[in-house]
Amino acid sequence: MTIIQNAIDINKPVAEVYRFLADLNNHEALMPDNIYNWSSTEDEARFTIKNMTKLALRISQRVENKELVCVPAEEAPFAITLRWKLDAQSENVTNAAFVIEAELNMMMKMMASGPLQKLVDHQVSKLKEVLG
Repeated sequence: MTIIQNAIDINKPVAEVYRFLADLNNHEALMPDNIYNWSSTEDEARFTIKNMTKLALRISQRVENKELVCVPAEEAPFAITLRWKLDAQSENVTNAAFVIEAELNMMMKMMASGPLQKLVDHQVSKLKEVLG
């Protein structure tokens, strides 16, 4: 199991950060430029990663103000789980951690680890930018 993660503190209450992340329609704002053909509902998102693959993700678990888990909604190139973990640091500060867990063989790990880490880093910084 390959685990790729990053975390950031956001100056917003945990309920506000959770509300934003719990709706996959909002996740388009967190995506890098190499994501296109985005379509989403509150519970599912479909998109294409330039020069790579198409993905369909769905929310498989919501734990209010704590955690949000996304898994592939269709066949994916490898088993993957995307997890947002939230922790209230204070009344107005939330730590948001984005964790990708992927079943990668050695070859896939060499090819995918860098882009996945860039995706995680990009999404946590965009979350802070979008939510202020």
